[in-house]
Amino acid sequence: MKNSEKISTYQLVLAQLEALLEGEDNALANLANSSALLNQALPQSVFTGFYLYDGKELVLGPFQGGVSCVHIALGKGVCGEAARKQETIIVRDVTKHDNYISCDSAAKSEIVVPMLKNDKLLGVLDLDSSVVADYDQIDQEYLQKFVDLLVEKTTWNFEMFGEKV
Repeated sequence: MKNSEKISTYQLVLAQLEALLEGEDNALANLANSSALLNQALPQSVFTGFYLYDGKELVLGPFQGGVSCVHIALGKGVCGEAARKQETIIVRDVTKHDNYISCDSAAKSEIVVPMLKNDKLLGVLDLDSSVVADYDQIDQEYLQKFVDLLVEKTTWNFEMFGEKV
């Protein structure tokens, strides 16, 4: 996908997310619809979803894709590494990443964006693509905007977070 096409796609996705979140702040509903939105907008995706932090580890949340890993320790795999560092990680080729956890052999590249509110880790957005080197700085920029909007417009009232955040 050309950069201009990718940017246009993400601009549309952000507008659609804004509309989806209008008047809806339920975390489960927003995470489910958000993963479906990304899955539809990014056709090379084999996984679009969320892992939620329960205070100890990441636990599989709403997603689109095949059966996936359920529990991920902080620091383990790309999701656990991004959660522990609280920074986005892009993996161009998962077969060459030492800390990669293989949940689906169709995944060739990955991007993981941490979700934070008031400096507290809520979880991560995880995208896997069937294409090597599918993610770049454009994806990172727009997926960060996506996560920021989702976090801002959603009420995070899970007992797993230990308190309302």
